Amino acid sequence: MTPKAVVFDIGNVLIEWLPERFFDAQIGEARRRAMFAEVDLHGMNDRIDRGETFRDVIYDTAEIYPQWRAEIQLWHDRWIDIAAPVIDHSLRLMQALQRAQVPVFSLTNFGIQTYDLAAERYPFLRQFDGDYISGHLGIIKPDAGIYAALENRSGVDPAALLFTDDRVDNINAAAARGWQTHHFTGPEGWANRLVLAGLLTEEDAK
Repeated sequence: MTPKAVVFDIGNVLIEWLPERFFDAQIGEARRRAMFAEVDLHGMNDRIDRGETFRDVIYDTAEIYPQWRAEIQLWHDRWIDIAAPVIDHSLRLMQALQRAQVPVFSLTNFGIQTYDLAAERYPFLRQFDGDYISGHLGIIKPDAGIYAALENRSGVDPAALLFTDDRVDNINAAAARGWQTHHFTGPEGWANRLVLAGLLTEEDAK
């Protein structure tokens, strides 16, 4: 089936999200490894992505680990520097799909306040034809409920959705619901998949 809508993850598909790289640059790899081993920072971020308040979650966590207080607070204070840069080719693909009148949705694990912050830096985040943001839905990928929310609200047949994500568990959850999927490992492969699906020409996918 030719896809009727394309669904983009955001982190590491449209915008790079590599907190370890950021902290390596700030405090050095050895200290970063020690901090990430002691503090479940990705679990902390999952709470934000489920809809808890951005600043409260991070600053409360920092108080639990006073030896890492200043470093943990950077997750809040320098968040926009962690969520960077844009993956330009992926953005061009999103825009090319919209020029071709293919609906483009976001399906992303993102906090309420962090999405607003990101959209100030990256205005294209306000240009999707449908937004499915975990913080507003109160559920994160790969939980089946977030995929069901997109299906129900968009009205698109699951078999007609083409979804890309950098995480295999998220892809597998979508595939289990009958979605067409692409494991994102770089924009070139994603461009090729969109051409193969008949949604873009090779020229438009550059």
